[in-house]
Amino acid sequence: MSQKFVNSQGTRCSSLLDALLTTNSRQRVSLITTGFACLFMAFCILAMELVAAAGLADRQWVRWWSFASGACVLISFALIRSGVTRDWHDPAFTSVQMLYAITSNAAAYVIAGMARGITPPILAAIMMFAVFGLKPKQIKGLMFYGLFAYGAAAVVVQWGLPGEPMPASLAAVYLLIVTMVLTMTAALGLHANAMRVRLQVQKSELAEAVQHIHELATHDELTGLPNRRYMQDMLRLEEMRARHSGQPLLVAQFDLDFFKAINDSHGHAAGDQVLQNFAGQVAAYVRGSDIWARWGGEEFVLLMVNTSQDDGAQLLESVRARIAATPAVLSSGIHVPYTVSIGAALLEEGESAVTLLERTDAALYEAKHRGRNRVEWARQKPVPGLAPARSKFSPARPDDWAGCTTHSSYLQTRP
Repeated sequence: MSQKFVNSQGTRCSSLLDALLTTNSRQRVSLITTGFACLFMAFCILAMELVAAAGLADRQWVRWWSFASGACVLISFALIRSGVTRDWHDPAFTSVQMLYAITSNAAAYVIAGMARGITPPILAAIMMFAVFGLKPKQIKGLMFYGLFAYGAAAVVVQWGLPGEPMPASLAAVYLLIVTMVLTMTAALGLHANAMRVRLQVQKSELAEAVQHIHELATHDELTGLPNRRYMQDMLRLEEMRARHSGQPLLVAQFDLDFFKAINDSHGHAAGDQVLQNFAGQVAAYVRGSDIWARWGGEEFVLLMVNTSQDDGAQLLESVRARIAATPAVLSSGIHVPYTVSIGAALLEEGESAVTLLERTDAALYEAKHRGRNRVEWARQKPVPGLAPARSKFSPARPDDWAGCTTHSSYLQTRP
């Protein structure tokens, strides 16, 4: 029973807070800040009322001051709570509230009589609110406004009030204290602002560094394509999706023909340019839902989701023909012709991602074996007990593999 009562009370308190401060996070922060300002003003009003009760200040002027000061912060809270200021750059209009608070404090200096020495500490507390999101220009503006407001208040005290004016030396001491309070609190506000900006920059730099590390971990630096690790993860994911959805999943492996000869003849920098050219040309054929990745060296993998074998065959043959007909143009202006061999396979029922890759790898080997610059399709899963040729997953013996067909023979034998 007691636990239920505690839970009930907690729920009730939470509901009351939501009703008072709303559930909008940005609006709630502004309301909490303004709530502290309301609490602070309540203490100031109490202090001034005690000063009036002690006969140190005119009770009527203090009552008017208390009413005006309290009304200001309450109206500010009501405006923020209503949502009127929600889309403003500063929903709490902090600088406006502080301008009024400084004005109120200067007015308190005038009417507090012999107790006006309480106003400089209150002014220091007011200036502390400058750390809540104010810009350096605003903080400096508030400091100069405070000097002006207190200068005007000092003039009123010395020459605008009935009775004997304050001794000039004492007035000078008050102004000196006020100047010190304003300059020191403004300096602290500027320092806090600089720290906040520095933290924001560091946070941004950290986010960029994390993103860069993620890119390095999942993408190939030379071509900008996803790398082998990323492709392996996505292949496992797409395999599970295809198994549940029943949609076809097609994988093709690409290998540039005689790539070593390109490196030997033109240098490794030229070989890098050929790889970049090839990656860009194939990327033009890839749909947004497909994944085109560099597998390693001069080998690439294309994963095509929800793609039939007919559609895949047409795309791969188009890619092969395009590469054969379009030489890479090096930065030196030299044209380097090259071709690509392709092995492809369609995910079969109950087949794993590893086995699918083994079949595409074997089909790619067959394309190389039959003369290169061709597309070979794997017809069926490998026979148990036979190791796929040149597989990256197990030892290879070329004679162990059969059952792969060229793209053209596939078109002739398919129903």
